[in-house]
Amino acid sequence: MVDVESWQRAPVLVCGASSQIGFFLLPQLVRAGVPVLALSRKPQTVAVGVTWLQGALPGPPATANTAGSVCCFAPLDALAAWIEAGAATSLKRMVATSSMSAESKQASPVASEREVSRRLHEGEAAVARACQRRGIAWTILRPTLIYGAARDRSLTPLARRAMRWRVFGLPAGSGLRQPVHAADVAQAVVRALDGGAAGHVIPIGGGERLPAAEMFARVHASLRVHTLPLRVPAPLIRVGARLVPPMRGALTRLRQDLIADNGELERLLGVHPRPFRPGPECWEPAEP
Repeated sequence: MVDVESWQRAPVLVCGASSQIGFFLLPQLVRAGVPVLALSRKPQTVAVGVTWLQGALPGPPATANTAGSVCCFAPLDALAAWIEAGAATSLKRMVATSSMSAESKQASPVASEREVSRRLHEGEAAVARACQRRGIAWTILRPTLIYGAARDRSLTPLARRAMRWRVFGLPAGSGLRQPVHAADVAQAVVRALDGGAAGHVIPIGGGERLPAAEMFARVHASLRVHTLPLRVPAPLIRVGARLVPPMRGALTRLRQDLIADNGELERLLGVHPRPFRPGPECWEPAEP
């Protein structure tokens, strides 16, 4: 197990630091007094306690090689290539996020979604191999649908379109959903840095399972702007799945459960995610 104080003394490299998980993770690391190297493709606003590096894996700026730990929300294959290349010789701990799409899209009727699943599985395996060869303790988290910092590509675009058009489509959907707040994923990342879940791929979902239709209804109820609810019945969704092939996977999954077993998360990391109670701040851009 990696000693808590040892990883806190060495710089922590956060890849994909401008993501919604990074939005909540960076302040936690700064408050803990950890030297933070934040890697992003685009220039970022200067923040106290954070050294921003512009670039991306597998070829980040040389300063990234001083890291003793890595938190990665970037593509797993790029992370594996960087580790395999022998970068960051003092690296002892790695925590990365994959996605529950590795499972949910494995049997998708859409070829591109099956490819996403394949790449996630292969990326997880490549990271594990690279870390094992170098003696780096690793943990991979598989989140469900992430929300909370208005930086996701699922619920936030839906909410913003509704506020712009003043109409909110409420699709019928009996499949269970388990949205997880980005702050809870960030908490799991910090706990994983302590080393208690080394060598594990851990699912992480929110603290509540609810039908897809109810999830959308709660997003609608959370908006600051009044929008007209427009219910989309199941027969119309089935027609759409047939007529619009690119949407076939997403529409078909409205009838499927997309959930995570939080047993390992709670047992190994002691993290208990919150239920899905979104507020308007979840869909509006905010500064860290």
